[in-house]
Amino acid sequence: MMAYTYALILFFTVIICFIASFDRRILFNRHFGAFLKSAVLVAIPFIAWDVWFTARGVWWFNTDYTLGIVLAGLPLEEWLFFMFIPFSCVFTYFCFDKFFKLDWLSGFNNLIVFVIVIVCSVMALLHYDKIYTLVTAIATIATLIYLNFIVRADWIGKASLIFTVLMLGFFPVNGVLTGTGLETPIVNYNQNDFLGIRMLTIPVEDAVYGYTQFLLVLYFFKKFSGKSLKQQGNEE
Repeated sequence: MMAYTYALILFFTVIICFIASFDRRILFNRHFGAFLKSAVLVAIPFIAWDVWFTARGVWWFNTDYTLGIVLAGLPLEEWLFFMFIPFSCVFTYFCFDKFFKLDWLSGFNNLIVFVIVIVCSVMALLHYDKIYTLVTAIATIATLIYLNFIVRADWIGKASLIFTVLMLGFFPVNGVLTGTGLETPIVNYNQNDFLGIRMLTIPVEDAVYGYTQFLLVLYFFKKFSGKSLKQQGNEE
């Protein structure tokens, strides 16, 4: 049973969202194609990052908790992580955006970007020798600058609030992956490569990593969904 741990984490993370996608009040299933394209596109650099860090020993996986299928040094479940977790996150954003009026949060876009970019810049400068901290900070800075100043995304504040809500799910999911409730963690980290600041068992970099991944998948999801995303909001 222990070998199914990582797979079960992914299953229970996505199953309720997947079933709810077909609810006639939500109809997220109409956007499965757009989601799949956006998730795959973002997964390419993130999986490359994952493979690189695993090869360097920045982190590694306890295969006792996986099915034992390994591709490019990553368990199969780790590959699926880049589909299942973003699915639940984008689905949650979709529902919040559909049922709540959150456009007023766009007024906080610049403030949020300014604060996060400054904090990440300071962390990168002070801890440039810690590769997980450095790469995560650079990726987040680049993502926010691109979204806010180049494509002028007006939903950063909304996405940031919803990601804060998603943290309620982030803690149990990433908590188990990093060792909460287990004899040993599924994902282990080299102490020399990150700040060492943990939220329970979760490195703080994991939250920033997840935030950046969420923003990028959401950006492409909106792009691929096009007008149909806005049109559906006016249905029923």
